[in-house]
Amino acid sequence: MKLTSPESLRLDLTGAANRILTLAVVAVFLLPLIWAVSASLRQTGVPWPRELEWIPDPLAWQNYRSVFELLPVLRFAVNSLFIVLLAVPLTVIVASMTGFAISQISRIWRRRVLAFSVMCMLIPITAIWLPRFILYKEVGLINRRLVLIVPALMGTSPLYVLLFVWAFLRVPREVYDAARLDGAGPIRMWLGVAMPLGRPAIVSVAVLASVHYWNSFIEPLLYIRTTDKMVASQGLRMLYQLESTNWPLIMTGAILMIAPVLLLFVFAQRYFLQDSRGQSVLGR
Repeated sequence: MKLTSPESLRLDLTGAANRILTLAVVAVFLLPLIWAVSASLRQTGVPWPRELEWIPDPLAWQNYRSVFELLPVLRFAVNSLFIVLLAVPLTVIVASMTGFAISQISRIWRRRVLAFSVMCMLIPITAIWLPRFILYKEVGLINRRLVLIVPALMGTSPLYVLLFVWAFLRVPREVYDAARLDGAGPIRMWLGVAMPLGRPAIVSVAVLASVHYWNSFIEPLLYIRTTDKMVASQGLRMLYQLESTNWPLIMTGAILMIAPVLLLFVFAQRYFLQDSRGQSVLGR
């Protein structure tokens, strides 16, 4: 009989505890989503169950067809997709260029710029709604889809710039020095050296920006006036206004709203745990 050492037993118990904790955390986040999917498949017009019902009987798949009949869901989705496809690449370009520039300046000025960026993140978003509205109104952007893309020209959020700064600072200084000796200028170093080595940061910022622009509700509510230019988040609000007591139908709209975000995360999540060389940090 093979005896197990106390050290091996301790490691096995630690691994089992970590797996149990991981499953518990996953359950906390997945159970509400599973319940929402279940609620979206309940029949409309029947009393809400007093207990949790994970598998409705019968399954009302027609709820999804009803949402498309009530609202121009495809129009809302196309508008949101148009904004995401334009705003996300702009965000990545602007934020990465800014982050690369900050990573190349002296340490003293880098600390000052980073402190200023953190200060900008502390400004309440509600404080800039009115100035932005007045500015956009003066330049004639109200009720135009392009008005929702303008923040991408400034990197969307200081957080995205800080993510690129952190990623580019992890690249050894010798790599940048070798590129300079080869005659590379700032643009070539950013595009040919920093960006390939910062792929995990690029994917992370792209996913975060996609979620931001897809889920954005207050900005479209402030700037968009006509139905043909409304986005998916406004469509969900319209569904609630039309069927405020029809919870299965509202849950159906919510599932349609979050489905693209979930699919995006499923395809991009493997990049979140990679270092600058593309190797998974879980394998270390």
